[in-house]
Amino acid sequence: MKKDIHPNYSPLKVRLADGTEFVTRSTMDSEQYNSDVDSTNHPFYTGRRQYVDTAGRVEKFRRRYEKSTPSK
Repeated sequence: MKKDIHPNYSPLKVRLADGTEFVTRSTMDSEQYNSDVDSTNHPFYTGRRQYVDTAGRVEKFRRRYEKSTPSK
């Protein structure tokens, strides 16, 4: 292997959203990584759906782009 072209692998402590922790090696500069999403809370794995407030987005879109009537 050529020298000085490979990344440095250092230990990384990973903490999942459910509190599970494990140590692996990574090229990340930090010593710890906190995950917000994992298989215990992701909708793909759990089968639960998370609904987004689309009505608020539609209203915001309409207010922004609706045609304004010219004032007399």
